[in-house]
Amino acid sequence: MTQKLESRRVHEIDAVRGFALAGILVANIGFFSDPRYAVSIGTMPITDGPVAWLVSTLVLTKFYILFSFLFGYSFTLMSRDGVSVKARMARRCLGLFAIGVAHGFLLWIGDILTLYAALGLILLAMRGASVRRAFAVGCWIIGVMSVLWLGLAGLSLLDPAGGTAPMVDAAAGARVEELVRTGPRGVLTFQAQTYPGLAAMVWIGQGPMAMALFLFGMAAGKSRVFENPERWARLVPRIQWVGFGAGLPAAILFTWAQTQGDALALVSLAVNNVASVLLTAAYVVTFLQVIRRVPAVGRALAPAGRAAASNYLGQSVLCCLVFTGYGLALAGRLSPLAVMGVAAVIYAVLLALSAWWLRGHRYGPVEYVLRWFTRWARPRDDMARRRRFRAV
Repeated sequence: MTQKLESRRVHEIDAVRGFALAGILVANIGFFSDPRYAVSIGTMPITDGPVAWLVSTLVLTKFYILFSFLFGYSFTLMSRDGVSVKARMARRCLGLFAIGVAHGFLLWIGDILTLYAALGLILLAMRGASVRRAFAVGCWIIGVMSVLWLGLAGLSLLDPAGGTAPMVDAAAGARVEELVRTGPRGVLTFQAQTYPGLAAMVWIGQGPMAMALFLFGMAAGKSRVFENPERWARLVPRIQWVGFGAGLPAAILFTWAQTQGDALALVSLAVNNVASVLLTAAYVVTFLQVIRRVPAVGRALAPAGRAAASNYLGQSVLCCLVFTGYGLALAGRLSPLAVMGVAAVIYAVLLALSAWWLRGHRYGPVEYVLRWFTRWARPRDDMARRRRFRAV
């Protein structure tokens, strides 16, 4: 009975990771399909058309913080085996950083693994924090960032042009789009020119929120939130009412404000810092209710969650093959609705590949390499060994 319950609990955590991967793909694929966004951050509206509006409202800024929460939660799982995690976590962060740099220069300029690697070291240093302290520090980080955004909004009003919508550099966007479509050399040139600057923006723009969610995840892991859902089941309706009730209007404000000038955009960021956490929490508890009522959904998504790093990199590989000069070079040539169709196909393909791979292996391919590097020893792939034994 205990073993079955433990398997169910791990299954739920993996299913949430699989759910998060869907949001990550939907958020990122727009930058592959229209690389002009990469050189027009802060100047090109991300709300052009109904599909982009829905993605901006319901997806952007929500799923990377869910991934961050799960990273912090997974850190506590690593700490429960009775072995000192200091050396292991340091090596894991070094491995993540190396993979992230390669990912950023070769495939996806918006890579977040290097940021996670750096923040993981901070989390390691704070591993002794109590649940209450970790949660409080996370809240302070979000609060300070919101105040800073409001301060910047006030300063922007001192600029005569601060209240107007920025102009779009169409010529620069067209040059980038052509470069990305002109074969592997063009793609690599674009990556090398764009990734370092955008990586700095990711660290500055997403780093504080990611760190706060790392701490929330660590606090949740120490409280065994996923392992003991009955402790907070009564709070589910309240989380949904607050999360959807406050989070959705704030998300709509966030989307609308991006085209209204610097001041309103910055105010919306301040509001969104808090509201996105509430909305994401509502997403998660609703998703958990769904997989409890329809277990097949959780079973379908869990393999991708077990191989989350492999899926994250796999999304970039497949997006590059569809949209860049590595493959079909369809950047700028598909409608937003068609791009969402491509996202659905990529997600389905990776779900199927994950399920197939994990039928014969204990870890995903990237997870296997990371685990080898983390433990400084070749991991035991018991499932693959049993399969070879049966074949003999």
